[in-house]
Amino acid sequence: MSAKRYHLFEVYGIELEYMLVSNTLKPTAIVDKLLTKKAGALTSDVENGAIAWSNELVAHVVELKTNGPTADLNGLSEMFHKNIVEINQILKEFDSKLLPTAAHPLLNPLTDTELWKHSYSEVYELYNRIFNCKGHGWSNVQSTHINLPFFDDKEFEKLHAAIRIILPLIPGLCASSPILDGKNTGFKDARLEYYKTNQKEIPELTGLVIPERVFTKVDYYATIFEPIKRAIKSYDTNHILDHHFLNSRGAIARFDRNAIEIRLVDIQECPKADIAICALIIAVLKLLVDKKWASLPEQKVWVKEDLYDILNPIIKKGEQYEILNLQYLKLFKVKHAMKVQALWQHLFQITKDNIHESHHDTLNYILTEGTLATRILKAINDDFSEAHIKKVYGKLADCLDKNNLFKS
Repeated sequence: MSAKRYHLFEVYGIELEYMLVSNTLKPTAIVDKLLTKKAGALTSDVENGAIAWSNELVAHVVELKTNGPTADLNGLSEMFHKNIVEINQILKEFDSKLLPTAAHPLLNPLTDTELWKHSYSEVYELYNRIFNCKGHGWSNVQSTHINLPFFDDKEFEKLHAAIRIILPLIPGLCASSPILDGKNTGFKDARLEYYKTNQKEIPELTGLVIPERVFTKVDYYATIFEPIKRAIKSYDTNHILDHHFLNSRGAIARFDRNAIEIRLVDIQECPKADIAICALIIAVLKLLVDKKWASLPEQKVWVKEDLYDILNPIIKKGEQYEILNLQYLKLFKVKHAMKVQALWQHLFQITKDNIHESHHDTLNYILTEGTLATRILKAINDDFSEAHIKKVYGKLADCLDKNNLFKS
């Protein structure tokens, strides 16, 4: 989001992260070469019309993002795909390509991790000294970020309340990281399982993933930012870390640009799936903000611990987890225990008329066939040999290049 302030759902900001891999699917730390090739000189950011490219903490991950706020969510699939095709064309020179999904199934974080060595590198080096970034939780966690604006405290209150409510359900819609180290992790969303603890040395940064019950800027600073500043002080002796950057909850308030960034979305096999999922999440949030199902006090009353207790098993079981908490389900006008998959199907039927028809087939497929994690495991079919894993993930890379859904 830019410095200009926007009202609720007036504009959107979407970020997609991809890993660069060789044609044999080995991670390749050449984002600097990609950006240099595109820009003509070494840079950390490239503006390519409506989409921008930039580096991340590790040198094998590139981020594609809307180049500033956009009011058009529905044209983004094609825009992102056009840039993916261009990047893959550039990467051919380096015998490399982009790989989708939230986690590379064969990456060895000890040998395959190389930090970005150029601009902003002092921040990444400090993070490495504090947390040791040679782990899956740092080098193998590709996600989709959804940025939503708020104009003032009143709008922040409504948006933050609604986002906190929906966060536990997100892995049951878009988990895509079931395999690490060539093995079934037992988690549909292994990325988020690592996300919970990858900053355990300073627990104030991530908290319980679900943000605290704070609904004004003043309270947010007092409850979240000030403890973060105190906790990091002895590590950050040169004062180079920003509290907005440090806050690692599943949704973070960016008061520097008047937006909330949702970070729990695993990236999918192609932009068509990513943007459809974003559209559904946003449509549900709109109904929550409009108090169609539950009043604002009914949303605000939920403490982070109770929401975390719903999120945690969904990280493991994904869409197959059955939610038994009837008070939570009541927020969506559901009166009986329900599996996450059925709940998302229910939410899609309610919001369908408010979602552009270009996303309907994609959402129907995902909500019928299951999360990408489920479809990946079905394609693997218990054959975790390196050759078979590479075959399946090679197909996923083809899905990204062609903007097609993965069908196991």
